[in-house]
Amino acid sequence: MAAQAQPTAMRRARHRLRIAMSESPGIYLPFARRKYPGPSPEVISSATELVIDGYTRSASTFAVYALQLAQPTPVRLAHHLHASAQLMEAARRRVPAIAVIREPAGAVLSQLIREPDVAMRDALVAYARFYESLLGCRDMFVVAGFEEVTKDFGAVIRRVNGRFGTELREFEPTEPNVRQCFELIKLRSTLSPVLLGFESGTVSAEELRPEVEALTRRQGPAPEAWIPSLERERSKAALHAQWARPGLAGLRVRTQRVYEEFLGTA
Repeated sequence: MAAQAQPTAMRRARHRLRIAMSESPGIYLPFARRKYPGPSPEVISSATELVIDGYTRSASTFAVYALQLAQPTPVRLAHHLHASAQLMEAARRRVPAIAVIREPAGAVLSQLIREPDVAMRDALVAYARFYESLLGCRDMFVVAGFEEVTKDFGAVIRRVNGRFGTELREFEPTEPNVRQCFELIKLRSTLSPVLLGFESGTVSAEELRPEVEALTRRQGPAPEAWIPSLERERSKAALHAQWARPGLAGLRVRTQRVYEEFLGTA
């Protein structure tokens, strides 16, 4: 893989501004509602039944599809904003919420594969600030780690039902069910409004089925841009030297500390 391009000063300034804004529900959520009118990402509203969100590249997409595929009727979700303000607002409104989290190296390196114009230092700061800003209301969410989301999401739903008194059906991580999740993830890059509406709970599984068939015929074998792949793993390996730079040691410690505290393993 070619060396990562250095982000411009303007790009870094915009990224830092977004980080600061996304920690304030009163500032960021009105902006996000204008920027993301739907169908996905979805911003929390009076119609929201459940929030699923977290730092980028932490399996929120898998969680959204697994949740919706397991239900007999669509659930109105707020999701994919990747802003702590979304979860803060869920806590304020007492809306059931799942906060997903992935260990820092996995999340940040995967982010930089998809967003090569983000600086490593800025991504580490963003990760740390995202979860640090939520520590004060952590008990208002069900916290789900990356491994649990991708391997036993039914257990996460079980905790949601126990914590909030909901009656969501549990996702069964059978091979066909997991494969169906990944098939939808592969098609996400088409930006089909029907598929994205399914994420947010405005499109039913029955309405989605013919759209998936049409997208599959039209697109053919989908590139694995949204799921783990050998090429992405090679790209992440090439970033490890940058991750391990001595000058980032303090930030690595900071992100690991907040990861353990937020997940509850500290």
